[in-house]
Amino acid sequence: MQPLAENLLVELAAVLHDPVTTTDELIPSGETSSYRSNPLRLAEFTLSRREPAYVGRAKAVAEIEAERLGGDAPEKLTAILDKVGDGSALVKTTQFGSCVFANKPGDGSAREQAASCQKVLGGFANICYEYATKRYRSNCINWGILPFTIDQGTPFDYQPGDCVFVPGIRAAIENGAEDIPAQVICRDGSTHDLLLHVRGLTQDEKEIILDGCLMNYYAARM
Repeated sequence: MQPLAENLLVELAAVLHDPVTTTDELIPSGETSSYRSNPLRLAEFTLSRREPAYVGRAKAVAEIEAERLGGDAPEKLTAILDKVGDGSALVKTTQFGSCVFANKPGDGSAREQAASCQKVLGGFANICYEYATKRYRSNCINWGILPFTIDQGTPFDYQPGDCVFVPGIRAAIENGAEDIPAQVICRDGSTHDLLLHVRGLTQDEKEIILDGCLMNYYAARM
């Protein structure tokens, strides 16, 4: 898992407008229990009962990010970034991952896999109005998933395939910024301003996010 880059671009892989999204919806129990020691196989069940197309969408995004990390400039990624600047330059400093929007995610059990499976599939952020539990939010942070929120009443009418560009995200986290301007890049080419929040991070949580995940955080301090 990579440290947080200068900029972040995430593609919406699931948009859930239910009042609450439970951890059992994020990663079902029961039939998945035998895969707890196989995170790649377990991740195949992520949101399977709620948004069956999520895994395929997330994997497609992860493949593009793997190309970028390999030194390529994927055409799709460059074209998206061209909507907000010089795509050829931005592609070198912008991580690309998947994102889940849910009104209020994380209700239910404390299962860590609800967050880890998103990360295994290349998830870099969640966007919501509020988190149902502190446990789920903490698990997201520990896996390097940015726990964005938006203000209650802010419409979120975007669809899977639309992207959110967060310029200067690394500096924002380093400096303790809690209100972070972003741009939504829709599939039709239009762009829309969106104000994201990352509020109440401890110093350790900031460093975990910057390092990419809790494992990287500990490895860097051994």
